[in-house]
Amino acid sequence: MHSALVPPGALHHRVTAALSNWQLDDAEQLLAGAERDASPYVAAAPAGGAPEAAPTSLGRAWADTLRAELLVRRLRVAGFTLVGDPVPSGSPAGPALDLHAGVAELIDGTAEDADPRAESASRAALAIALVRSAKAAFDAADDDLQRAAGLARHARIELLSRRIDAAMDEAVEAASLLDPALVPSALLVDTLGTLAGVLADLELMPLALDYQRRAHETAQAAGADPAVLGPDDPDPDVLVAASATQLGELCAELGEGLLEDGAAESARPYFAEARELAEQALAQLPPGAPGVVPAQVVHGWALVGLDEQAAAVGQLRGAVRLSAAAADRDRLASAQLALGRALRRQGDGRAGDEHLVAALTLATEHGLPRLRRAALRELCTLHADLDDAGRALPYLQAYLADELDRVDERRTRWVELFGRRKSLLETERAAGQLRRQAYEDPLTHLPNRRYAEARLDGLLAAGDVPALAVVDVDRFKSINDSIGHPGGDAVLRAIGELLVAGVRDTDEVCRWAGDEFVILLPETTAEQAERALERIRASVARYPWVELGLDLPVTISAGIASATRGDDRKTLFAAADGVLYDAKRSGRDRVVRLSALTQTRAEDTRPGGAPAAPARVPAVAVPAVPVVAAVPVADADRAAAAVRGEAAGFASLLTDPYVALATDRPGEPVLGPLPAGPVQTAAQPEVVWATGRSTEQVLALVARARAEFPDRPALVLRAAPETLVALAAEHGPATTMDAAAMAAAIGPLPSPVGRATVLCPGGPDTPVAAEVAFVARVAGTEARRIDDLTGAVGTPDGDRTPLEDADCLVVVAGAEASLAAVVAARTDVPVVAVPTSAGQPVAFGGLAALLTMLSSAAPGVVVSTVDNGYSAGVFAARVARRAAATR
Repeated sequence: MHSALVPPGALHHRVTAALSNWQLDDAEQLLAGAERDASPYVAAAPAGGAPEAAPTSLGRAWADTLRAELLVRRLRVAGFTLVGDPVPSGSPAGPALDLHAGVAELIDGTAEDADPRAESASRAALAIALVRSAKAAFDAADDDLQRAAGLARHARIELLSRRIDAAMDEAVEAASLLDPALVPSALLVDTLGTLAGVLADLELMPLALDYQRRAHETAQAAGADPAVLGPDDPDPDVLVAASATQLGELCAELGEGLLEDGAAESARPYFAEARELAEQALAQLPPGAPGVVPAQVVHGWALVGLDEQAAAVGQLRGAVRLSAAAADRDRLASAQLALGRALRRQGDGRAGDEHLVAALTLATEHGLPRLRRAALRELCTLHADLDDAGRALPYLQAYLADELDRVDERRTRWVELFGRRKSLLETERAAGQLRRQAYEDPLTHLPNRRYAEARLDGLLAAGDVPALAVVDVDRFKSINDSIGHPGGDAVLRAIGELLVAGVRDTDEVCRWAGDEFVILLPETTAEQAERALERIRASVARYPWVELGLDLPVTISAGIASATRGDDRKTLFAAADGVLYDAKRSGRDRVVRLSALTQTRAEDTRPGGAPAAPARVPAVAVPAVPVVAAVPVADADRAAAAVRGEAAGFASLLTDPYVALATDRPGEPVLGPLPAGPVQTAAQPEVVWATGRSTEQVLALVARARAEFPDRPALVLRAAPETLVALAAEHGPATTMDAAAMAAAIGPLPSPVGRATVLCPGGPDTPVAAEVAFVARVAGTEARRIDDLTGAVGTPDGDRTPLEDADCLVVVAGAEASLAAVVAARTDVPVVAVPTSAGQPVAFGGLAALLTMLSSAAPGVVVSTVDNGYSAGVFAARVARRAAATR
């Protein structure tokens, strides 16, 4: 019956265990015992009395799902994916399957039984139909937990077929159904664990760990209340122990990754947690239980990570024997890997090699990418330690190929996840994200002019009568001249903080341009705004500016106008701006308002204040404000905190910076910063070109360069893989390597200053782009490479793009040589164009790209030599470091 296949049924667990262990014939026999359905390509007669549009049952959905997974695993063994594409392997790939012929065979039975490709095509066509049928049934189900369990299982099926984008979609949808308020159950524990495994295979390890922790907590809650477990559910102790083992396995894997990255201290807590979880599981499980061996493997792995190899080896040998006897291939691969790793670190490389090769073979056969990469890395390290470069190199090349595939897949996954998440998030949050990108000033982190204009328009359109204050820093040019532009930036930030501290949480402080700010005060008269601005003016005057290197205090002038009915933004700003200049002409360091009742300028009557300019209209008297003496900084801080009262309204909303607009006043100083001092240059690396040289010659040149210039790195370019392996073995931790760039740096790298972004359309241009990025980093700047140009370039009128986060852009393009001009038209960041000979096989192939770049280059673009990533990287680093020094 189909109902026996619905989790947590016993038959479902038995079929799942057989499939996971690649015991495909056993799984097929178990499924044959259930009610067999006709092919999805054959219309079934409706049951008597059943409505014509009756929804498919959950039992049918699970039957289709398990049968589809069985077919996909058989396809994987035959070397094909769900859609008939050949699975990438070391041997040349054959043609894809003819799915149309497969469908014809299912309908007509016309294919020959002896043809394995025809049989595989039929399996692929049937699997696709079963997957579609099962998904439709799950979508029609009312049980969210069953739907989530089915979607998580389908995500695993998609991963088996290397359909990363489809797996991501299924995983995200499954996660959205797993409400935290769901009642603990064995099915919820299993679904959370399945989803965690899918996320780990998608290289989303932090998310995987979060979901597995939730699975373990759910198992503990279910175990504490046996009433929630049904007769088909496992024993409570077994349920908790299994979830603890899975959580411990993920912790050990995270610890291993940190250990490989050289962060041994950060890895120890993960290994310690894995050991503790495995010990808890072993204490809860009865002897001989199926979960004992997985817990032993995790425990041994954790001991190896904690440098207790002697204690781990015996336990892991036992786990290997038990896994082999039980024909549990998945667990056998993990046990072999853990034992091989323990023996290698114990110094027994020859014995470790045997177990690691066995682990690699099992991982490759059964599609376990994470375990395969770990085995390749261990084998490469083992043979490098044995000085056996001939055997280390193939493993290194396979590992690097897997790593490059993983990076490409990870980028695709994040793009797909982002798109999926966008569709699931609320519209208001998406709008808030856009506001954060468009409405913030990057220097002060206050709202910018664009926000102020939009907000003021909104207030006036709603019939509000706000007051508007325009605030200007007095003699700001002399401040810049005195302490430099970085000091002037610090003054502007301090002024912004004082303005925010002096207003209510309903008021909004924005940076308008240059040294000018505006304050929007809703439902406020000019007189009320004036009192607030006077308090702020006094706080600015008594601020300890000497700490920023100024001999004289900084002062501000402010003009205030209150809106009247019928005012628009331009008239209100013009009124406030006009009285600001009255304050400037009257001697600065003062607040002048335009009365809301008579629209007349108020006269300044402060003691010692200069007389106001002759008014064209009657003036309104303003009470005198005494001059406030300077107070210590601690008192100023306490005063600012008391005035602030409540948290600023924009702190939580505005995080992503937006490029500030330039000043629109001809008398103001230029906003572009100039270097405050000499720009520090990074030590020029010593370059060794490996082209045409043997490994021994390269090693000798590097040794000579390091002896002559120990304070600068030796940069090796265009090196073969065996040369890179030899360099890493020779110089150890002092080596920084990039396989894509075919480059290595030996010696200390300078601290990065500034950022260079390398844009490349991918394909044959990638090695040159990788070389540019690597050289730029070695030359002393942060380097980032972007191959997905769709999101990076954007449109000229669109929102900010990653182009504007760089101090220098490098465009590497051969077949798309006009890309440099396209990029330059969208940003004012300096652009270095590198023509390549990619896609031009003739002798003068790079000449076409060079001529295109020279003829179409926009202002702000320099063109490098053909295929020369080194010169472009050094030039980009110099530009980026100098640009960063001016900020």
